[in-house]
Amino acid sequence: MAPRLLLSMPLHAITEVYGEAGLRDRFGLELESFPDDERKQLEAALDLASRLHADDRRVREPYLNHLLRVAIRIIRYYGVRDADVLTAALLHDAVEDHPAELGGLEPDESYPVATEAALTELARRFNPRVSELVRSVTNPEYDPARDRHEQYREHVAENLERDPWARVIKISDFTDNGVGVIHTSSDKAYRSATKYRPLVPKLRELVGRSDTPLSTQAKEHIFDQLDLAEERFAAILDD
Repeated sequence: MAPRLLLSMPLHAITEVYGEAGLRDRFGLELESFPDDERKQLEAALDLASRLHADDRRVREPYLNHLLRVAIRIIRYYGVRDADVLTAALLHDAVEDHPAELGGLEPDESYPVATEAALTELARRFNPRVSELVRSVTNPEYDPARDRHEQYREHVAENLERDPWARVIKISDFTDNGVGVIHTSSDKAYRSATKYRPLVPKLRELVGRSDTPLSTQAKEHIFDQLDLAEERFAAILDD
């Protein structure tokens, strides 16, 4: 496929037409202007994410597609070229989904122990900042006696309050899940809309803060995406 065409295509269009291979090619094109050491770090992060999520699926697609879109969106639409932030974006679900494997533990190891082992391994492979960014966007072990979605929203608000760079990762993740809600099954779309719709006002407020490390142009783009997500959630839930 022609590089100029691939660079001009929306990320979900690349997904639909070219699949994982197309997203990998697009990510590679985005990395061409990065310094060698940063490009190698990001390629190592992609290799690790590919291994950990090799058998994972998101309804109709390999899970890796989601991780690639999250990272590419941060580069292309948010104008962020911080290699640590992009590394954490590629690995933002690794500790949550595969803590024991990443941490080198037995599969039945307890959640807290496996989580800390996985975060320690990320710090060893990359650096402590990457590990802490992933920690900020990793869901905790939930209290089964309380509403799961409510606990999720509390966790997101609390962690993003203290970690401005984690906001960048989470908003790209949210955009892929929220604006991209039309690219999944009806059951998954309903669950996603129920989970994410109440979070939109808080994300809008956090993105607008002066300490959120994004340009005015990037913030305006994100506000437009949040508006679109709300429209789609309403269409799903209010019909």
